[in-house]
Amino acid sequence: MGESRTELLGWLNDLLQVNYNKVEQCGTGGAYCQIMDSVFGDVPMTRVKMNAKHEYEFIANFKVLQNIFRSHKIEKPIPVERLVKCKMQDNLEFLQWIKRFWDSNYGGQGYDPVGRRKGAPTDSPATIAPLAPTARAGGLSAGTARAGGGKTPIGGHRAASTQPHEVVQLRTQLAEMSTHLEGLEKERDFYFNKLRDIEVMVQQQMEELESKGADDETLREIQKVLYSTEEGFEVPDQPVDEEETF
Repeated sequence: MGESRTELLGWLNDLLQVNYNKVEQCGTGGAYCQIMDSVFGDVPMTRVKMNAKHEYEFIANFKVLQNIFRSHKIEKPIPVERLVKCKMQDNLEFLQWIKRFWDSNYGGQGYDPVGRRKGAPTDSPATIAPLAPTARAGGLSAGTARAGGGKTPIGGHRAASTQPHEVVQLRTQLAEMSTHLEGLEKERDFYFNKLRDIEVMVQQQMEELESKGADDETLREIQKVLYSTEEGFEVPDQPVDEEETF
């Protein structure tokens, strides 16, 4: 069994001189990078954004972590797609693993976490709300990241350069929502037309029976179902044209 959340957070805060109060905050990737820096001392901390707040920033941090694993021949897969969602269980399991790695490999040398990150802010949000899922996250793993993939300099000092990426993500979300809405509208029209055909058939059959002085209870029940409404739904004052679809 690994350490508890309280024990892990106490160790993490003491080692990195941060003030995390939830394991989920590790999903930004910054803490994992600096833990590895305390072991090897060669992590490019200027490329690690300790106060990352959006998923694309988390992924950039994990690219750095993947490069560390690759350069030091660490075979442990990094479940980036799950970790960046900042769920407690996924990050707890990975933090437990990284603590065991640290216990086995840390040489006891002095470590200055604030100096290594050059005083960069570490105010990782206590409640993480990633901007949006990204397709690229699923393709990132310790063994499949592109060589040199961690060379893109993303950091707090270049926040302006990340803005276009955020805009692209929002536009992609909007396009996906528009496509989904279009599909829902087509599906609605498809089923409305089917119901309209049934309504016409029932009406024609009822009129034919009435002309013969007959009746059909089943057809009347079908009409009740067709004309029933949900509570709060108002039937239009004007009848709907037979060729009109909504």
